[in-house]
Amino acid sequence: MQFSTGIRLLRTDRVLGSCPAMTRTPDLIHWHPSSWQSRQAQQQATYPDQAALDSVVSELSRLPPLVVSWEIEALKEQIASAQRGERFLLQGGDCAETFEDCESDKIAKKLKILLQMSLVLVYGLKKPVIRVGRMAGQYAKPRSADTETRDGVTLPSYRGANVNRPGFTAEDRTPDPSLLLRGYERSALTLNFVRSLIDGGFADLHHPEYWDLDFVRHSPLKDSYEKVVHSISESLDFFEAASGQPIHESTTTRFYTSHEALHLLLEQSQTRFIPRSQRWYNLGTHMPWIGMRTAALDGAHVEFFRGISNPMGIKVGPSMSAEWVQGLLATLNPNNEPGRIVLIHRMGAKDIEKRLPPLIQAVRATGSPVLWICDPMHGNTETATSGLKTRRFENIVSELESAFRIHRELGSWLGGVHFELTGEDVTECTGGARGLTDADLARAYKSQVDPRLNHEQALELAMRIAGLHSKKGAQKSAVINI
Repeated sequence: MQFSTGIRLLRTDRVLGSCPAMTRTPDLIHWHPSSWQSRQAQQQATYPDQAALDSVVSELSRLPPLVVSWEIEALKEQIASAQRGERFLLQGGDCAETFEDCESDKIAKKLKILLQMSLVLVYGLKKPVIRVGRMAGQYAKPRSADTETRDGVTLPSYRGANVNRPGFTAEDRTPDPSLLLRGYERSALTLNFVRSLIDGGFADLHHPEYWDLDFVRHSPLKDSYEKVVHSISESLDFFEAASGQPIHESTTTRFYTSHEALHLLLEQSQTRFIPRSQRWYNLGTHMPWIGMRTAALDGAHVEFFRGISNPMGIKVGPSMSAEWVQGLLATLNPNNEPGRIVLIHRMGAKDIEKRLPPLIQAVRATGSPVLWICDPMHGNTETATSGLKTRRFENIVSELESAFRIHRELGSWLGGVHFELTGEDVTECTGGARGLTDADLARAYKSQVDPRLNHEQALELAMRIAGLHSKKGAQKSAVINI
């Protein structure tokens, strides 16, 4: 895709004017938010109306940021703590958000299941949990092909709500820059509602009963979950009675957002220089991540990520060599800053035994501090006989169990888990406590892209992770950080 000179000059003049070269660290002297435009950019949509795109990006660059730099720095400190084995990270949410899902009930349910999972993990792991949602910006998705063909008709692939529409017509599939503004607005609305819920006490550990979803009443996990809720409530009451003061750190929670920073013009428009810290931040999210399809060392995405100060995720898969991962660490964290890098491995149950150990050893050899977390979803996607994509619960569990064991055997620390999930009663992944089968998929398959765990399956995974820890006792490496 070609970008107009107007966009480049607009952004370069604007941001560099507030950042004299003398303030830059040596490795970032020649970096600015639009410097990625000199590199090959993968997974970018081709817009037919460049002038309209330029106008939208210019408008986005003037709008208020979605998050602030001190929230980002707070998350970075917590990730650094998790790298030392003191905390755990739970990252979860939709594969791809839709504008239609920006509803109070759906947002609250998604937040509830993440809070429920974190409650189980706090109870089982005996350590604070960092909560990071795949939400408030996960509106763009990479695709394996630029086009899709149906019945002899070929159209651009659906690339997420920020880019085009899922309907299979030329009008729907033509990239529309106005959707970027709508995505910004939906992200802001989602964040505002989540913050209001949390500030209003929704996430108070004294009242975990507020987090209950209807399914808990009839779930096979009901008794176990209620035991966890009762135990934590009693423990908090006892501690506060004994100490005479509330446990502010334990009774409320911070919640952070993340999304794949795929659409580079959008990410560029939200990147600002903060004079107070003399750093650049992507203020469109707390923790962006870079996917495998866009992680080329000489590519545009790596160039963009190189200059922002956010903590960042890097998806690591079975096709990535040790040298590639080492190169990413050297490029994206040359100063070995704690809390900056989260490596999200997604190997698949079949490949993890062979592919993960060499990467752990290669990363250790660099001396770079990283937080390892496991994504057991993406490497286990398959197509059912009906043609629907699905994931088998047993394969997800198998990859998780293997990940814990491999890290433990190599003296490494598995500090988190990354799930695609929803708070709704969907039937997109098979298996779990209710034994969903391929025949159940069509009953409530709602995802436009990849299959997600439903609320029961997600909570069951949290229970299993907590169980893995309890079986290992005090062994540090047996704990996951969700």
